[in-house]
Amino acid sequence: MTLFPTGHATHPQWRMACGLVLAQLRAQMALPDHAAAPTLGLLYITDHYAAEARAILDHLQAELPQVADWAGTVGVGVCANNAEYIDEPALSVMLCELPVDQYRVFSGVAPLSSGTGFTPHTALIHADAQTPDVAELIAEMAQRTTTGYLFGGLAASRGAVVQFAASGHGNAPGQGAAGGVFSGGLSGVAFGEGVALVSRVTQGAQPIAPERAVTAADGNVLLTLDGEPALDLMLDDLQVSLQEPRAALDVVRRTLVGLSSPGDQGVRRTGNFGADVLVRHIIGVDPGRRGVAIAEHPRVGQRAAFCQRNVHAARADLMRICAEIREELEPEEVTETTAAVLAAPHEESSPHPARRIRGAIYVSCAGRGGSHFGAPNAELQIIRHALGDVPLTGFFAGGEIARHHLYGYTGVLTVFVSANKDC
Repeated sequence: MTLFPTGHATHPQWRMACGLVLAQLRAQMALPDHAAAPTLGLLYITDHYAAEARAILDHLQAELPQVADWAGTVGVGVCANNAEYIDEPALSVMLCELPVDQYRVFSGVAPLSSGTGFTPHTALIHADAQTPDVAELIAEMAQRTTTGYLFGGLAASRGAVVQFAASGHGNAPGQGAAGGVFSGGLSGVAFGEGVALVSRVTQGAQPIAPERAVTAADGNVLLTLDGEPALDLMLDDLQVSLQEPRAALDVVRRTLVGLSSPGDQGVRRTGNFGADVLVRHIIGVDPGRRGVAIAEHPRVGQRAAFCQRNVHAARADLMRICAEIREELEPEEVTETTAAVLAAPHEESSPHPARRIRGAIYVSCAGRGGSHFGAPNAELQIIRHALGDVPLTGFFAGGEIARHHLYGYTGVLTVFVSANKDC
Protein backbone atom coordinates (compact mmCIF):
# COMPACT_ATOMS: atom_id res chain seq x y z
CA MET A 1 0.00 0.00 0.00
CA THR A 2 1.33 3.43 -0.94
CA LEU A 3 0.11 6.63 0.70
CA PHE A 4 -0.95 9.70 -1.27
CA PRO A 5 1.45 12.67 -0.92
CA THR A 6 -0.09 15.80 0.61
CA GLY A 7 1.00 19.37 1.17
CA HIS A 8 -0.57 22.43 2.77
CA ALA A 9 0.57 25.95 3.61
CA THR A 10 -0.50 29.50 4.30
CA HIS A 11 1.25 32.64 3.10
CA PRO A 12 0.13 36.10 1.92
CA GLN A 13 1.83 35.39 -1.42
CA TRP A 14 0.47 32.40 -3.32
CA ARG A 15 3.85 31.61 -4.92
CA MET A 16 5.43 31.19 -1.50
CA ALA A 17 2.57 28.96 -0.35
CA CYS A 18 2.91 26.84 -3.50
CA GLY A 19 6.65 26.55 -2.92
CA LEU A 20 6.07 25.21 0.59
CA VAL A 21 3.45 22.76 -0.66
CA LEU A 22 5.65 21.53 -3.51
CA ALA A 23 8.53 20.92 -1.11
CA GLN A 24 6.29 18.73 1.05
CA LEU A 25 4.95 16.81 -1.94
CA ARG A 26 8.35 16.14 -3.44
CA ALA A 27 9.79 15.00 -0.11
CA GLN A 28 6.93 12.53 0.37
CA MET A 29 7.10 11.26 -3.23
CA ALA A 30 10.71 10.22 -2.51
CA LEU A 31 9.64 8.06 0.44
CA PRO A 32 9.24 4.31 -0.19
CA ASP A 33 5.76 4.14 1.37
CA HIS A 34 4.34 7.05 -0.66
CA ALA A 35 3.15 7.20 -4.26
CA ALA A 36 6.01 8.11 -6.58
CA ALA A 37 3.93 8.41 -9.76
CA PRO A 38 0.65 10.17 -8.86
CA THR A 39 -1.84 10.77 -11.64
CA LEU A 40 -4.57 12.96 -10.10
CA GLY A 41 -4.13 16.15 -8.08
CA LEU A 42 -6.83 17.47 -5.74
CA LEU A 43 -6.43 21.20 -5.14
CA TYR A 44 -8.34 23.30 -2.59
CA ILE A 45 -7.69 27.01 -2.03
CA THR A 46 -9.20 29.57 0.32
CA ASP A 47 -11.06 32.50 -1.17
CA HIS A 48 -8.08 34.77 -0.47
CA TYR A 49 -6.45 33.10 -3.48
CA ALA A 50 -9.58 32.94 -5.68
CA ALA A 51 -8.42 35.73 -7.99
CA GLU A 52 -5.16 33.84 -8.59
CA ALA A 53 -6.79 30.44 -9.17
CA ARG A 54 -5.66 30.17 -12.80
CA ALA A 55 -2.09 31.15 -11.95
CA ILE A 56 -1.95 28.65 -9.08
CA LEU A 57 -3.16 25.77 -11.23
CA ASP A 58 -0.79 26.69 -14.07
CA HIS A 59 2.12 26.81 -11.62
CA LEU A 60 1.36 23.43 -10.06
CA GLN A 61 0.88 21.83 -13.47
CA ALA A 62 4.24 23.18 -14.63
CA GLU A 63 6.05 22.04 -11.48
CA LEU A 64 4.37 18.60 -11.39
CA PRO A 65 4.13 17.61 -15.08
CA GLN A 66 3.68 13.95 -14.16
CA VAL A 67 0.30 14.79 -12.59
CA ALA A 68 -1.89 15.04 -15.67
CA ASP A 69 -5.30 15.56 -14.07
CA TRP A 70 -6.52 18.12 -11.52
CA ALA A 71 -9.78 18.82 -9.69
CA GLY A 72 -10.80 20.99 -6.76
CA THR A 73 -12.49 24.21 -5.73
CA VAL A 74 -12.47 27.19 -3.36
CA GLY A 75 -13.67 27.36 0.23
CA VAL A 76 -13.70 29.85 3.07
CA GLY A 77 -11.24 27.44 4.59
CA VAL A 78 -9.16 24.41 3.64
CA CYS A 79 -8.01 21.49 5.73
CA ALA A 80 -5.25 18.93 6.00
CA ASN A 81 -4.36 16.25 8.51
CA ASN A 82 -4.51 17.86 11.96
CA ALA A 83 -4.83 21.37 10.53
CA GLU A 84 -7.43 23.80 9.24
CA TYR A 85 -6.92 27.18 7.61
CA ILE A 86 -9.97 29.42 7.91
CA ASP A 87 -10.14 33.06 6.83
CA GLU A 88 -6.50 33.14 5.77
CA PRO A 89 -4.68 32.65 2.44
CA ALA A 90 -3.93 28.94 2.14
CA LEU A 91 -4.05 25.88 -0.11
CA SER A 92 -4.16 22.13 0.44
CA VAL A 93 -3.12 19.53 -2.15
CA MET A 94 -3.26 15.74 -2.33
CA LEU A 95 -1.74 13.70 -5.17
CA CYS A 96 -3.57 10.44 -5.86
CA GLU A 97 -1.97 7.47 -7.58
CA LEU A 98 -4.88 5.85 -9.44
CA PRO A 99 -5.14 3.90 -12.71
CA VAL A 100 -6.01 6.40 -15.43
CA ASP A 101 -8.75 4.14 -16.75
CA GLN A 102 -10.49 4.21 -13.36
CA TYR A 103 -11.42 7.90 -13.16
CA ARG A 104 -12.60 10.78 -15.30
CA VAL A 105 -12.33 14.51 -14.60
CA PHE A 106 -15.44 16.39 -15.73
CA SER A 107 -16.93 19.90 -15.77
CA GLY A 108 -19.75 21.85 -17.36
CA VAL A 109 -17.82 22.26 -20.60
CA ALA A 110 -16.44 18.72 -20.51
CA PRO A 111 -19.25 16.57 -19.07
CA LEU A 112 -19.14 12.84 -18.53
CA SER A 113 -19.91 11.18 -21.83
CA SER A 114 -21.37 7.76 -22.44
CA GLY A 115 -20.01 5.22 -24.89
CA THR A 116 -16.40 5.69 -23.81
CA GLY A 117 -16.10 2.37 -22.01
CA PHE A 118 -15.94 4.09 -18.62
CA THR A 119 -18.73 3.44 -16.10
CA PRO A 120 -18.97 5.91 -13.18
CA HIS A 121 -19.22 4.08 -9.87
CA THR A 122 -18.94 7.03 -7.46
CA ALA A 123 -18.01 10.70 -7.89
CA LEU A 124 -16.37 13.58 -6.09
CA ILE A 125 -18.53 16.64 -6.76
CA HIS A 126 -17.76 20.37 -6.54
CA ALA A 127 -20.69 22.69 -7.24
CA ASP A 128 -21.53 26.39 -7.40
CA ALA A 129 -24.41 27.26 -5.06
CA GLN A 130 -25.57 29.99 -7.46
CA THR A 131 -26.28 27.45 -10.18
CA PRO A 132 -30.05 27.18 -10.78
CA ASP A 133 -31.57 23.93 -9.48
CA VAL A 134 -28.24 22.79 -8.08
CA ALA A 135 -29.90 20.22 -5.81
CA GLU A 136 -31.66 18.67 -8.80
CA LEU A 137 -28.40 18.58 -10.76
CA ILE A 138 -26.72 16.76 -7.88
CA ALA A 139 -29.54 14.19 -7.76
CA GLU A 140 -29.29 13.73 -11.54
CA MET A 141 -25.53 13.20 -11.31
CA ALA A 142 -26.05 10.55 -8.62
CA GLN A 143 -28.34 8.68 -10.98
CA ARG A 144 -25.53 8.53 -13.52
CA THR A 145 -23.37 6.45 -11.18
CA THR A 146 -23.91 2.76 -10.55
CA THR A 147 -23.96 3.21 -6.76
CA GLY A 148 -25.82 6.51 -6.60
CA TYR A 149 -23.13 7.76 -4.21
CA LEU A 150 -21.62 11.22 -4.52
CA PHE A 151 -19.42 13.08 -2.03
CA GLY A 152 -18.15 16.65 -2.03
CA GLY A 153 -19.54 20.10 -1.43
CA LEU A 154 -20.53 23.56 -2.62
CA ALA A 155 -17.77 26.06 -3.26
CA ALA A 156 -17.71 28.84 -0.66
CA SER A 157 -16.15 32.21 -1.40
CA ARG A 158 -16.55 35.87 -0.55
CA GLY A 159 -15.08 36.64 -3.96
CA ALA A 160 -14.84 34.64 -7.15
CA VAL A 161 -16.36 31.15 -7.04
CA VAL A 162 -14.00 28.88 -8.94
CA GLN A 163 -13.63 25.18 -9.63
CA PHE A 164 -10.64 23.24 -10.98
CA ALA A 165 -11.14 20.54 -13.62
CA ALA A 166 -8.26 19.80 -15.99
CA SER A 167 -7.17 16.63 -17.71
CA GLY A 168 -4.04 15.86 -19.65
CA HIS A 169 -5.20 12.33 -20.48
CA GLY A 170 -7.78 13.50 -22.97
CA ASN A 171 -10.60 12.66 -20.57
CA ALA A 172 -11.87 16.23 -20.30
CA PRO A 173 -11.97 17.64 -23.85
CA GLY A 174 -13.32 21.09 -24.46
CA GLN A 175 -11.75 23.00 -21.57
CA GLY A 176 -10.17 25.30 -24.13
CA ALA A 177 -9.41 28.83 -22.99
CA ALA A 178 -10.79 28.11 -19.52
CA GLY A 179 -7.52 26.38 -18.78
CA GLY A 180 -9.09 24.09 -16.23
CA VAL A 181 -10.60 26.87 -14.07
CA PHE A 182 -14.38 27.28 -14.19
CA SER A 183 -17.30 29.07 -12.59
CA GLY A 184 -20.83 27.73 -12.26
CA GLY A 185 -22.34 24.29 -12.57
CA LEU A 186 -20.79 21.06 -11.37
CA SER A 187 -17.33 19.60 -11.79
CA GLY A 188 -15.27 16.89 -10.17
CA VAL A 189 -13.96 13.37 -10.63
CA ALA A 190 -15.95 10.24 -11.39
CA PHE A 191 -14.37 7.02 -10.16
CA GLY A 192 -14.66 3.53 -11.59
CA GLU A 193 -15.39 0.37 -9.65
CA GLY A 194 -11.66 -0.23 -9.23
CA VAL A 195 -11.28 2.78 -6.90
CA ALA A 196 -12.30 1.59 -3.44
CA LEU A 197 -13.85 4.23 -1.17
CA VAL A 198 -15.49 4.36 2.24
CA SER A 199 -17.55 7.44 3.11
CA ARG A 200 -19.59 8.64 6.09
CA VAL A 201 -21.69 11.71 7.00
CA THR A 202 -21.48 13.35 10.43
CA GLN A 203 -24.18 15.69 11.72
CA GLY A 204 -23.56 18.91 13.62
CA ALA A 205 -27.01 19.55 15.08
CA GLN A 206 -28.96 17.84 17.85
CA PRO A 207 -32.76 17.54 18.11
CA ILE A 208 -34.33 19.46 20.99
CA ALA A 209 -37.80 17.99 20.43
CA PRO A 210 -39.30 14.72 19.20
CA GLU A 211 -39.76 13.96 15.53
CA ARG A 212 -43.21 14.65 14.17
CA ALA A 213 -44.88 13.86 10.86
CA VAL A 214 -45.44 16.69 8.41
CA THR A 215 -49.22 16.65 7.98
CA ALA A 216 -49.66 19.90 6.04
CA ALA A 217 -47.28 22.15 4.11
CA ASP A 218 -47.50 24.92 1.54
CA GLY A 219 -44.38 25.65 -0.48
CA ASN A 220 -41.63 26.22 2.06
CA VAL A 221 -44.02 26.66 5.02
CA LEU A 222 -44.57 23.90 7.56
CA LEU A 223 -48.25 24.28 8.50
CA THR A 224 -48.98 21.32 10.79
CA LEU A 225 -46.93 18.59 12.46
CA ASP A 226 -48.84 15.57 13.77
CA GLY A 227 -51.96 17.60 13.00
CA GLU A 228 -50.95 20.48 15.30
CA PRO A 229 -49.94 24.01 14.19
CA ALA A 230 -46.19 23.99 13.52
CA LEU A 231 -45.62 27.45 15.01
CA ASP A 232 -47.35 26.57 18.28
CA LEU A 233 -45.33 23.37 18.61
CA MET A 234 -42.07 25.20 17.92
CA LEU A 235 -42.81 27.86 20.53
CA ASP A 236 -43.67 25.17 23.08
CA ASP A 237 -40.50 23.21 22.27
CA LEU A 238 -38.37 26.34 22.62
CA GLN A 239 -40.29 27.57 25.67
CA VAL A 240 -40.71 31.06 24.23
CA SER A 241 -43.70 33.26 23.42
CA LEU A 242 -44.54 35.79 20.73
CA GLN A 243 -45.65 38.04 23.56
CA GLU A 244 -41.92 38.63 24.12
CA PRO A 245 -40.80 38.90 20.49
CA ARG A 246 -37.18 39.93 21.05
CA ALA A 247 -36.39 37.02 23.36
CA ALA A 248 -38.29 34.64 21.06
CA LEU A 249 -36.43 35.89 17.99
CA ASP A 250 -33.04 35.29 19.59
CA VAL A 251 -33.94 31.66 20.31
CA VAL A 252 -35.57 31.03 16.93
CA ARG A 253 -32.47 32.34 15.15
CA ARG A 254 -30.44 29.57 16.81
CA THR A 255 -32.99 26.93 15.84
CA LEU A 256 -33.01 24.72 12.74
CA VAL A 257 -35.26 22.01 11.36
CA GLY A 258 -34.13 18.47 10.59
CA LEU A 259 -36.11 16.72 7.84
CA SER A 260 -36.16 13.03 7.01
CA SER A 261 -38.34 10.81 4.87
CA PRO A 262 -40.22 7.66 5.86
CA GLY A 263 -37.80 4.74 6.00
CA ASP A 264 -34.77 6.99 6.47
CA GLN A 265 -32.71 7.08 9.63
CA GLY A 266 -34.00 10.15 11.46
CA VAL A 267 -33.43 10.56 15.18
CA ARG A 268 -31.36 7.60 16.38
CA ARG A 269 -31.89 5.86 19.68
CA THR A 270 -28.99 7.88 21.04
CA GLY A 271 -31.06 11.04 20.57
CA ASN A 272 -28.85 12.30 17.72
CA PHE A 273 -29.63 12.70 14.03
CA GLY A 274 -28.85 9.92 11.57
CA ALA A 275 -27.10 10.47 8.24
CA ASP A 276 -30.40 10.80 6.34
CA VAL A 277 -31.52 13.99 8.09
CA LEU A 278 -31.31 17.24 6.11
CA VAL A 279 -30.88 20.25 8.40
CA ARG A 280 -32.36 23.51 7.14
CA HIS A 281 -32.66 27.10 8.39
CA ILE A 282 -35.84 28.62 9.75
CA ILE A 283 -36.35 31.72 7.61
CA GLY A 284 -39.57 33.10 9.07
CA VAL A 285 -42.91 32.49 10.74
CA ASP A 286 -46.48 32.81 9.48
CA PRO A 287 -48.58 33.92 12.48
CA GLY A 288 -51.77 33.99 10.44
CA ARG A 289 -51.57 30.32 9.49
CA ARG A 290 -49.50 29.37 12.56
CA GLY A 291 -46.79 28.09 10.23
CA VAL A 292 -42.97 28.01 10.15
CA ALA A 293 -41.08 28.89 6.95
CA ILE A 294 -37.89 26.94 6.28
CA ALA A 295 -35.19 26.92 3.59
CA GLU A 296 -36.66 23.81 1.97
CA HIS A 297 -39.93 22.57 0.48
CA PRO A 298 -41.16 19.98 2.98
CA ARG A 299 -43.48 17.23 1.82
CA VAL A 300 -46.43 15.73 3.63
CA GLY A 301 -45.30 12.43 5.13
CA GLN A 302 -41.77 13.58 5.92
CA ARG A 303 -40.67 13.83 9.52
CA ALA A 304 -39.43 17.05 11.12
CA ALA A 305 -37.63 17.83 14.36
CA PHE A 306 -36.58 21.21 15.68
CA CYS A 307 -32.86 21.23 16.48
CA GLN A 308 -29.90 23.38 17.39
CA ARG A 309 -26.19 23.21 16.69
CA ASN A 310 -24.40 21.45 19.52
CA VAL A 311 -20.64 21.17 19.93
CA HIS A 312 -20.77 18.07 22.12
CA ALA A 313 -23.09 16.25 19.71
CA ALA A 314 -20.89 17.28 16.76
CA ARG A 315 -17.72 15.96 18.44
CA ALA A 316 -19.38 12.70 19.46
CA ASP A 317 -20.83 12.10 16.01
CA LEU A 318 -17.52 12.81 14.26
CA MET A 319 -15.83 10.28 16.55
CA ARG A 320 -18.62 7.83 15.72
CA ILE A 321 -18.10 7.94 11.95
CA CYS A 322 -14.33 7.62 12.37
CA ALA A 323 -14.90 4.54 14.51
CA GLU A 324 -17.23 3.10 11.85
CA ILE A 325 -14.58 3.62 9.17
CA ARG A 326 -11.95 1.96 11.35
CA GLU A 327 -14.20 -1.01 12.02
CA GLU A 328 -14.99 -1.45 8.33
CA LEU A 329 -11.36 -1.33 7.27
CA GLU A 330 -9.68 -3.33 10.01
CA PRO A 331 -9.32 -7.07 9.31
CA GLU A 332 -11.73 -9.49 10.96
CA GLU A 333 -8.87 -11.66 12.23
CA VAL A 334 -5.64 -10.09 13.45
CA THR A 335 -2.58 -11.20 15.33
CA GLU A 336 -2.00 -10.00 18.88
CA THR A 337 0.72 -7.65 17.64
CA THR A 338 -1.52 -6.09 14.98
CA ALA A 339 -4.39 -5.78 17.46
CA ALA A 340 -2.14 -3.93 19.90
CA VAL A 341 -1.01 -1.49 17.21
CA LEU A 342 -4.56 -0.85 16.01
CA ALA A 343 -5.74 -0.22 19.57
CA ALA A 344 -2.91 2.17 20.41
CA PRO A 345 -3.22 5.97 20.13
CA HIS A 346 -2.27 7.26 16.68
CA GLU A 347 -1.53 10.94 17.24
CA GLU A 348 2.10 10.61 16.15
CA SER A 349 1.93 7.53 13.94
CA SER A 350 1.15 6.63 10.38
CA PRO A 351 -1.97 4.55 9.80
CA HIS A 352 -1.36 0.86 10.28
CA PRO A 353 -1.35 -1.05 6.96
CA ALA A 354 -4.21 -3.20 8.21
CA ARG A 355 -6.40 -0.12 7.99
CA ARG A 356 -5.59 0.22 4.28
CA ILE A 357 -6.22 3.99 4.07
CA ARG A 358 -4.24 5.64 1.26
CA GLY A 359 -5.72 9.11 1.64
CA ALA A 360 -8.82 10.99 2.77
CA ILE A 361 -11.03 13.89 1.71
CA TYR A 362 -12.95 15.84 4.33
CA VAL A 363 -15.63 18.39 3.40
CA SER A 364 -17.03 20.26 6.38
CA CYS A 365 -19.60 23.03 6.70
CA ALA A 366 -18.14 26.53 6.87
CA GLY A 367 -20.11 26.95 10.11
CA ARG A 368 -18.44 23.97 11.83
CA GLY A 369 -14.73 24.74 11.83
CA GLY A 370 -12.68 26.45 14.50
CA SER A 371 -14.63 27.66 17.51
CA HIS A 372 -17.61 25.34 16.94
CA PHE A 373 -15.41 22.42 18.07
CA GLY A 374 -13.91 24.35 20.96
CA ALA A 375 -10.49 25.26 19.58
CA PRO A 376 -8.60 25.84 16.32
CA ASN A 377 -7.91 22.58 14.45
CA ALA A 378 -10.03 20.60 16.93
CA GLU A 379 -12.24 19.09 14.22
CA LEU A 380 -9.27 17.75 12.27
CA GLN A 381 -7.53 16.62 15.45
CA ILE A 382 -10.48 14.32 16.19
CA ILE A 383 -10.04 12.66 12.79
CA ARG A 384 -6.29 12.27 13.26
CA HIS A 385 -6.74 10.81 16.73
CA ALA A 386 -9.16 8.22 15.34
CA LEU A 387 -7.53 7.31 12.02
CA GLY A 388 -3.87 8.14 12.54
CA ASP A 389 -1.68 10.40 10.44
CA VAL A 390 -3.48 9.68 7.19
CA PRO A 391 -2.94 11.91 4.14
CA LEU A 392 -5.91 14.27 4.06
CA THR A 393 -7.17 17.25 2.10
CA GLY A 394 -10.47 19.08 1.87
CA PHE A 395 -12.30 22.34 2.33
CA PHE A 396 -14.96 24.18 4.31
CA ALA A 397 -18.01 24.40 2.10
CA GLY A 398 -21.27 26.27 1.67
CA GLY A 399 -23.12 22.95 1.68
CA GLU A 400 -22.03 19.32 1.79
CA ILE A 401 -22.85 16.58 -0.72
CA ALA A 402 -23.28 12.92 0.15
CA ARG A 403 -25.19 10.35 -1.90
CA HIS A 404 -27.81 12.41 -3.78
CA HIS A 405 -28.41 14.85 -0.90
CA LEU A 406 -27.29 18.42 -0.30
CA TYR A 407 -26.63 18.82 3.43
CA GLY A 408 -25.93 21.67 5.83
CA TYR A 409 -23.94 21.76 9.10
CA THR A 410 -22.43 18.36 8.35
CA GLY A 411 -19.06 16.83 7.58
CA VAL A 412 -18.43 14.25 4.85
CA LEU A 413 -15.36 12.07 5.39
CA THR A 414 -14.26 9.82 2.52
CA VAL A 415 -11.20 7.58 2.48
CA PHE A 416 -9.42 5.94 -0.45
CA VAL A 417 -8.78 2.33 0.40
CA SER A 418 -6.17 -0.12 -0.83
CA ALA A 419 -7.96 -2.98 -2.56
CA ASN A 420 -5.44 -5.47 -1.16
CA LYS A 421 -6.67 -6.51 2.28
CA ASP A 422 -3.38 -8.25 2.99
CA CYS A 423 -1.19 -5.20 2.51
